Amino acid sequence: MKKIATALALSVTATAAFAHTGTGVHTHGFLSGFLHPLTGLDHLLAMLAVGAWSVRQQGARWLPLAFVGMLLVGVATGAAGLVVPGLETGIALTVALMGVLLAVAARLPAAPDVAMVGAFALLHGNAHGHELPHMASAIGLLLSSSLLVYGGSVLGRVSPALAVKAAGAVIAVTGVMLAATA
Repeated sequence: MKKIATALALSVTATAAFAHTGTGVHTHGFLSGFLHPLTGLDHLLAMLAVGAWSVRQQGARWLPLAFVGMLLVGVATGAAGLVVPGLETGIALTVALMGVLLAVAARLPAAPDVAMVGAFALLHGNAHGHELPHMASAIGLLLSSSLLVYGGSVLGRVSPALAVKAAGAVIAVTGVMLAATA
């Protein structure tokens, strides 16, 4: 329970996401890409939630890989200039949905799991790709994102089910609040 409380405390100290289009120009180095997922509440919570949720799913080993792989595809689409309509709202809703899935301990078949997590990652990656289109920043982003998903899976394994459900509820409410302000 202490680990979950610490993770939640750290997550609420993150600022609103600045990985989205129209929020300014960032440097394009490895460190900038690495820090991006750690400084945006929506990205931080989504990646931790994907990790925590994945350990209880049939496709557990594929979900983190699907997320990181599709995150890379999303970065490429953003760097290429593809604009996804409603991106901000879509990203916030991924946080809300992941929170709900955690809160209700939903178990889905492997194929829909992978497709859903992949679609979520595509949105998050696209947002990052608009602001961090260079290879060094993309590598930093992928490394940091992988660590967050892995960290979420560790929390999902070691935390009591009730703590994971409670964290899911907090993440869901946060996602709804983010969507309302998107």
